[in-house]
Amino acid sequence: MKKKELESYLLRALNMALQINGETSYTNSFSVKVADEGFYFIPRLPASYVVNDELYQKIYLISNAVLYPDFTLLKQAGAYFVPLATEDIHVKRALFFPWKNGISKRLIIPDIDKFVADLPINKVPVMENFTINLDKVTSIAIAGNSGSGKSYALTYFLCVLNKSSILIIVDPKFDMPSRWGRENNAKVIAPSDNRSKSDFVSSVNDELSKCLELIHQRQQVLYTNPQADFEHYTVVIDEVLALSDGVAKPIKEAFFSLLSQISLLGRASKVHLLLVSQRFDNNAIPISCREQLNVLIQVGNINSKTTQFLFPDLSLEGIVIPQGIGTGLIQVIDSEHPFQIVPLLTPTFNNLKGIM
Repeated sequence: MKKKELESYLLRALNMALQINGETSYTNSFSVKVADEGFYFIPRLPASYVVNDELYQKIYLISNAVLYPDFTLLKQAGAYFVPLATEDIHVKRALFFPWKNGISKRLIIPDIDKFVADLPINKVPVMENFTINLDKVTSIAIAGNSGSGKSYALTYFLCVLNKSSILIIVDPKFDMPSRWGRENNAKVIAPSDNRSKSDFVSSVNDELSKCLELIHQRQQVLYTNPQADFEHYTVVIDEVLALSDGVAKPIKEAFFSLLSQISLLGRASKVHLLLVSQRFDNNAIPISCREQLNVLIQVGNINSKTTQFLFPDLSLEGIVIPQGIGTGLIQVIDSEHPFQIVPLLTPTFNNLKGIM
């Protein structure tokens, strides 16, 4: 559909459904302009309707449905105003609705080993036409209830990250991540029958302390040589909530402190956290660590309750969320992706014998 045809289509939809005091494009009350990166709703002011967040969200609801599946509107927390290059004071501003072409599409990977072997270094594909650059992110979080597909998603990330990063795996359940580490010669920290939980978390703290020491060493190198390059180093912690719950207070405080420092200092030195939990409330990780997360993934049942920790300001109204296991929402906060939250379908790949 050409831009003019798309503008006409949007105007018809808005004229029929917007219902703002009888104002329509036929009365010259507003117009629409389509661009490559989204579309502009241009009100002619003064008008009998208020141009505010409520109007913006109403336009979003109408437009996102009529544009699906050719475009996906990117959800905004509030009205997105932009100035227009005109001297006409009546139309000098617009509401902007950014979009991405098409809808989220799942990666289907028949052979995960071959797929990883063919990947460029430091690239982590998540969906078709959606790839994370490991150089641009620090901390990754995957949240979801039991049976939501988060362990499957974690397995995929382990397979892909293994090409570009040293991996240290903390597995409180002694489950799939431990088996993956065994098969791929990655260091695994897991509990044993003859150790208390506090003793186990103390050993985790020892490893996090080494990680923090590595950050400081790399920072010293960067001080004298800002162009220095390092191999990525990723600490993977499965079921963070289960790890931090029920241990002695000093050990938990040390665990939280180390997580915070690594998340705050790790980016320049290419040290990462990959955290997995059913939820990321204040009992799972400290607030300072949660604020540093720049890849946020929520899988499984999506509602205001499940998204309150990773996406506290998100209104789900109007977002077309895929259904099924391994679906949800993703937000990547870097210099390459739109900062808005988009629907997610995690990759499907062949089962790994002896692991899954």
